[in-house]
Amino acid sequence: MSYSIAGKTAIVTGAANGVGLAIARHFVAQGANVVLADRDESRLKSEIATLSGPEEHATFFAGDLRERLTIANLLSATVDAYDSVDILVNATRSCIVSDPLDDQSDAVHDALQQNLLSSLKLSQVVAKRMIAQAEGKDERRNAIGSIINLSSIAARRTQPELMAYSIASAALDQMTRSMAVAFAKHRIRINGVALGSVMSANLKDQMQTHDDYREMILRQTPMGRIGAASEAAEAVQFLASDAAAFMTGQIITIDGGRTLLDPVAVPAH
Repeated sequence: MSYSIAGKTAIVTGAANGVGLAIARHFVAQGANVVLADRDESRLKSEIATLSGPEEHATFFAGDLRERLTIANLLSATVDAYDSVDILVNATRSCIVSDPLDDQSDAVHDALQQNLLSSLKLSQVVAKRMIAQAEGKDERRNAIGSIINLSSIAARRTQPELMAYSIASAALDQMTRSMAVAFAKHRIRINGVALGSVMSANLKDQMQTHDDYREMILRQTPMGRIGAASEAAEAVQFLASDAAAFMTGQIITIDGGRTLLDPVAVPAH
């Protein structure tokens, strides 16, 4: 099987910075058509100019994907630009840190809206498009689309200050598994990537705020380093490609071995 995604069209959310941007850059370099989606329009404009690859292989869409109309407009913009959509990467993640003794209702609500519900709604809309564009094609054995959700090892670790983020991450993992079963009959594969010890925008912010943060993470990561966002991008490419043609409902963990150890003092991003 091939790892190639050349010629395929992908939507990547959370693509203005961090891991989402790394995935978008990697996909463009691999020959895919990519729509970078995020709320930060100015950052999208500046970043898209730095992408390697033909200019026509990348465009951007700015908007709040918590809104249904924005989701519909994103899909329309993608189809207008590239005629179809083959891959969706839900890379938008918002890490909310809060005091577990405080009322958690707002934090949990915001985390679910940002990290779960926007991905759910977009996945449903994109899946319907994938099904519609596959009608009449005799490709019974091949998947017609791939959806990848970016999650966190926080889903499996008990960290009270990240309760809202952990709840949303665990819910996203379960959504991945449930939708994988529901969409399998339509030949749409849905998988996830749980990140930890990977240089995300959240992790970078934490290391700038806390001087000892980096050393704490390194001590609790068996491989003794922080992963590059590009390493996460390569795993996402694998899941999006035909090399993973018989994989669905799986959550791949990329954390340098952190989840193999007991300590959970360092937040997972």
